[in-house]
Amino acid sequence: VSDYRQSLQFKNLNAEKQNIQLEVIRGGRTIKLSIFDIVVGDVVPLKIGDQVPADGVLITGHSLAIDESSMTGESKIVQKDHKAPFLMSGCKVADGVGTMLITGVGINTEWGLLMASISEDNGEETPLQVRLNGVATFVGIVGLTVAASVLAVLLGRYFSGNTKDEDGQVQFVAGKTSIDNAVDGVIKIFTIAVTIVVVAVPEGLPLAVTLTLAYSMRKMMADKALVRRLSACETMGSATTICSDKTGTLTLNQMTVVEAYAGRKKLDPPDDSSKLHPEVLSLINEGIAQNTTGNVFVPKDGGETEISGSPTEKAILSWATKLGMNFELTRSSSTILHVFPFNSEKKRGGVALKLGASGVHIHWKGAAEIVLGACTQYLDSNGQLQSIEKDKAFFMEAIEDMAVQSLRCVAIAYRPYELDEVPSKQEDLDKWSLPEQELVLLAIVGIKDPCRPGVEEAVRLCSQAGVKVRMVTGDNLNTAKAIALECGILSSREEAVEPNIIEGKKFRELSEIEREQVAKKITVMGRSSPNDKLLLVQALRKLGEVVAVTGDGTNDAPALHEADIGLSMGIQGTEVAKESSDIIILDDNFASVVKVVRWGRSVYANIQKFIQFQLTVNVAALVINVVAAVSAGEVPLNAVQLLWVNLIMDTLGALALATEPPTDSLMRRSPVGRRESLITNVMWRNLIVQAIYQVTVLLVLNFGWQSINLEEDQDSKSHSLQVKNTLIFNTFVLCQIFNEFNARKIDEMYVFKGVTKNRLFMGIVGVTFVLQILIIEFLGKFTSTVRLNWKLWLFSLGIGIFSWPLAVLGKLIPVPKTPWSRTFKKHIRRLKKSRSTAPAQQQ
Repeated sequence: VSDYRQSLQFKNLNAEKQNIQLEVIRGGRTIKLSIFDIVVGDVVPLKIGDQVPADGVLITGHSLAIDESSMTGESKIVQKDHKAPFLMSGCKVADGVGTMLITGVGINTEWGLLMASISEDNGEETPLQVRLNGVATFVGIVGLTVAASVLAVLLGRYFSGNTKDEDGQVQFVAGKTSIDNAVDGVIKIFTIAVTIVVVAVPEGLPLAVTLTLAYSMRKMMADKALVRRLSACETMGSATTICSDKTGTLTLNQMTVVEAYAGRKKLDPPDDSSKLHPEVLSLINEGIAQNTTGNVFVPKDGGETEISGSPTEKAILSWATKLGMNFELTRSSSTILHVFPFNSEKKRGGVALKLGASGVHIHWKGAAEIVLGACTQYLDSNGQLQSIEKDKAFFMEAIEDMAVQSLRCVAIAYRPYELDEVPSKQEDLDKWSLPEQELVLLAIVGIKDPCRPGVEEAVRLCSQAGVKVRMVTGDNLNTAKAIALECGILSSREEAVEPNIIEGKKFRELSEIEREQVAKKITVMGRSSPNDKLLLVQALRKLGEVVAVTGDGTNDAPALHEADIGLSMGIQGTEVAKESSDIIILDDNFASVVKVVRWGRSVYANIQKFIQFQLTVNVAALVINVVAAVSAGEVPLNAVQLLWVNLIMDTLGALALATEPPTDSLMRRSPVGRRESLITNVMWRNLIVQAIYQVTVLLVLNFGWQSINLEEDQDSKSHSLQVKNTLIFNTFVLCQIFNEFNARKIDEMYVFKGVTKNRLFMGIVGVTFVLQILIIEFLGKFTSTVRLNWKLWLFSLGIGIFSWPLAVLGKLIPVPKTPWSRTFKKHIRRLKKSRSTAPAQQQ
């Protein structure tokens, strides 16, 4: 049942993973819908990082390059234009922009036909599952060895005449015992050996991981995190640093233009077009309308204007609309010759427009200080051209003032160009690099993107948990610093000095050794390219950090892939980024990243709880049966009883402990190291204390039964033996039920804390207890048990309950922080060293 439920879980997650949301143009209006809802005839805009959603033909495109490796196997990037217009679903947009008309969907596409013949396999094993399989195999080998040894000892005892029945008669006498009786005796001994194997092999360990991961993945889905790779669940609990984006992750990504400069004038309010010269306003509108991947839709019935595109595009289009821009009219009054799509390396995007017979305008839009650096002139408020040299300081100061207020600064510039200088042939035009120098500055806008509510608390929680949050952003260093202070990533302005805060360019220019030295100190990296993010991740990993990275762009893919855990954004993230990530954050919120850390730690903690619980039962049952078998030739716990105990341990126990929700205390611990032992010293201490208590009590019951017999009816020796074995079985099971409570809190004194909130745990414990009563009282003939009187029930219950105060007392025993194996090796080395340095005579 558990396996089936897990397979359903993965099936649902896989369906969610494939449910890509994308923009489609229907009737001139841009709408957002699921990839499953696309129909033939839809027009789909494409940009860098998108996945082609279905088969179709290109309508318009500029520098459109498609990675068709997923379909053809060829890693070559294919250029698409009117000569090669066919697009296949499943391929990725590597460069450029375009729009396509859908001609085939679902099973009628090349990708659909391919996927119909294969199915995605989710049967991957996580590192923890591999380690637990190793533990289970090792314990199983120990169990088989012990069982084989017990089998040899019991067979030796039996055939040598040392085994006696209940009446004290020797069971096997050479030449007198019949073959039937001898075979019965050997089968009974073999059953004892099999029983020991049943006890020893902890086949529930891998099941516990499966249950924990399936449960955690479902809960993480509710916390807005879609797990694409199982191993990420575990690794996230070990994360020591998170390299986070700013826009959309730490901020709301709801951008609005709040400041604007045109010429040397600050517009107040920013959408006051009366202060702009008509020529300047016309050029601004032209540049914004044509140099965009967004869209403005004005309903014919006079409804509210709909603006689509990236948050930055939407903010600028909205500002231009308020200035009086007619989007459709402005676009139709000029023809696009060539487009340079926005590039995160160059931090700008451009377009070349043909105006009438001979005029050409080249518009650029991008990071303010980069575009400003390429400008030689600006248009003043009267529409006159002025040299920018003497006023450059004014514009730089304006940019810095906006950045200090945590505004994103975008500059809009253009330059006139001669049509004769533009390549006439389409092939040459496609390879043409737009001139990006000697620009004329038109406007600088400051876009506000407020911090997400709850981010400051999330950053504080990370810091408390020993996880350092680093901001890596393409924004201006001052903007990044302002947001970092607002979010609590930088605790004070005094901290905002190099190398805590650094520009991507500076970091890039350092040598590999210097980068490693600086990487540890970096808290904020501004004006960074995706390659800088990759270099930072590589440097941090070399220093032994477990790195989580958030990203949304196509160029973030290498960093997401390189990191220990790649977290892509579900809303703003491109399909390439999502494919390269391990976990998709569905709401693009940093607080959800912190929840993933909590769940990662919870997975690890729950598995440790189960290991402690299972191994305690295994050790206790193994020792009792081995000692009893070797000394008396009988086992108090038979195969059927131990199968019931196994059911409690493996399925019900795993389910109860695997579904423990994450607690705040998990975020007060340090991250789990990469190579930290799965079974810690604290777990060994708890395990040994409980095992010694259970073994002692049950061996005393087994061998001292006559002196503590609480059974009034003592008709026969056989009945008395059945009562003893039933009492041992019942006491053993009740010890496990109470030990389950002890296992909930490995290193806390109060084990009942929050237990009532976990209804599943309480339900499983209750069901186990009820089933145990049914087995003893009503199913005796199936389980080799007899009914117990109320005194024996109270006696069993008392022994079970006493395991709780004993566990609390056991936690007072101090343990070394380093693993015992390492401590032992250290002492051996120290001993060898002291002997080698001692005088010869003393030696």
